[in-house]
Amino acid sequence: MGPIIAIDAVSYAPPGGAEVLAGVSLTVEAGELVWLKGPSGGGKSTLLRLINRLISPSRGVISLFGAPLEAIPPVQLRRRVALVAQTPVMSPGTVRENLLLSFGLRAAKGAVPPAESELTGWLERLRLGGVKLADQAQTLSVGQKQRLALARTLLMEPQALLLDEPVSALDQESRLIIERLAGEFRGGEGRAVIMVSHLEPHSGAGPVRSITLEGGGLREEA
Repeated sequence: MGPIIAIDAVSYAPPGGAEVLAGVSLTVEAGELVWLKGPSGGGKSTLLRLINRLISPSRGVISLFGAPLEAIPPVQLRRRVALVAQTPVMSPGTVRENLLLSFGLRAAKGAVPPAESELTGWLERLRLGGVKLADQAQTLSVGQKQRLALARTLLMEPQALLLDEPVSALDQESRLIIERLAGEFRGGEGRAVIMVSHLEPHSGAGPVRSITLEGGGLREEA
């Protein structure tokens, strides 16, 4: 099996703006947790958005399991490569409705929604035990929304997980839980994680591959 994600000489500049990424290349193999660091505004979130095909590169090619992203229908791609944004977005409705959101989409036709006990189990794993499935999702704190967004994403069972500063609004205990879950996820067959963070990883995440994005290029750390 080849790499899950292959980024080949990718450059990106927003319309009318300066180049953010310049000829970036990276391969992410199954079982890897890539820890992406770098200065603010250095292009880390841009790289995740390119992999999720929310934006398109100015030059270069990004592939998923050897297939260029352009050859994969966007809805299908975003179920296989799931992005948890730094600022979580909750739809109007309950926690339960938000967790089940992806199962109501046309792309999920035929998928079996998880049982109530599984939903409650995810809340407990993410230290959201005080949150009820019937609570209104938009009333949660930012940190609670971040964890709920992660649970909602993991319920989709993607192959690649893109995490954009998922621990930025969390306390130390919750941060460790998120890092441990990221480590557990990449341990599944044919799965990988790219996690953007300005913090150093804890040992609970397991082995990580640290890469710095700065000045439009990637630098792998020993």
